[in-house]
Amino acid sequence: MKYLLVLNVNPDVLAALPEEEQQAIGAGHQKFMDTIKASGEFHSTVALQQPAQSAVVTVRGGLPAVTDGPFVESKEFLGGYYLVDVASRERACELAAMIPDAAIEGLGVEVRGVEFADGL
Repeated sequence: MKYLLVLNVNPDVLAALPEEEQQAIGAGHQKFMDTIKASGEFHSTVALQQPAQSAVVTVRGGLPAVTDGPFVESKEFLGGYYLVDVASRERACELAAMIPDAAIEGLGVEVRGVEFADGL
């Protein structure tokens, strides 16, 4: 079954970390990717730009409107995800615990089962 390991990022938490700890996060993500590729559980991953680079599109009365930035004000935002194909929810949670963000106070990794996917 496929699971989405959702990375919710709080830039204030990350900015407060010492530089070496910030670099260790990147190295930890690379180690995690190497591990799940070697085990055959890797499907794909995406890292997203900061919310300030985003746009929100709404359609009202048939007319589209584009607004810069995130739709909601929040300290945390979707920073990216890993899509894994594993035998169980328990294994997905084991993998989520290996992601460096899970060990940082104020961050976390959400594990969500994929209900439907097309084109994968």
